[in-house]
Amino acid sequence: MGNAELLSIHVHPVKALRGQAPREAVVEPWGLAGDRRWALIDDGGRVVTQRQRPRLALAAAELLPGGVRLSAPGLEPLTVRVPESVGTVSLEIFRDKVEGVLADDAAHAWCSAHVGADVRLVHLDDPATRRPVDPEYALPGETVTFADGFPLLVTTTASLDALNSLIAQGGLAAEGPLPMDRFRPNLVLAGTDPWAEDGWSRLAVGDVEFRVAKPCGRCVVTTTDQVTAARGKEPLSTLARHRRLDGRLVFGQNLVPLSRGTVRVGDPVRVVA
Repeated sequence: MGNAELLSIHVHPVKALRGQAPREAVVEPWGLAGDRRWALIDDGGRVVTQRQRPRLALAAAELLPGGVRLSAPGLEPLTVRVPESVGTVSLEIFRDKVEGVLADDAAHAWCSAHVGADVRLVHLDDPATRRPVDPEYALPGETVTFADGFPLLVTTTASLDALNSLIAQGGLAAEGPLPMDRFRPNLVLAGTDPWAEDGWSRLAVGDVEFRVAKPCGRCVVTTTDQVTAARGKEPLSTLARHRRLDGRLVFGQNLVPLSRGTVRVGDPVRVVA
């Protein structure tokens, strides 16, 4: 790990939409500042992602002071302000019941037009209290935003290269090599050995330390081209043969911050434990 460094940072302001790659980001207890603080919900209050609507990959969200700017093919960009917390709506993300605050009607109309179905945009107003991390893997008081289950996801270029080599040897080689955006990470590291992350339990990026909670189980979103929204079968086909753990197909590691601070591209990375 002597040469390991932070290669890139990725913040997704709206869950399931394309995000940003800033040169630095503030680490809060529940994740990178601004990451997945917004999500779409259907009429039943269930969070909508690329699992159900791969077309969400074609829309993008940019963080602005006090809000986000949405853009998508065929639609005029829309700036959405953070709604006032005058009342909350109940929503469901996986098995969690969470309270959030609805955006304005213009945001709902814009998002519905892009998705092709009625959806509403909701903001997580208080990430410090609204949603605890999965208690099976959490320490007391740990919380998360609208991320799938943990505050951050880390991946490594060496493991992606190894995975792409395995894809190239399989029956769906034409689908590879896959880019890192298929896995929608927050932090991408360079300079490690392939699959080195399997042995980490505590990690430092610059001056910020993280607890490695568990390997990240992967889903159909990884088979979705983040540029075209088309779906294939990789990497799940190859992960099923080579990276199965406790019944899940895994790539990357879920992190929980142990300290606050700022991470920057080029920061050295070291394994603490």
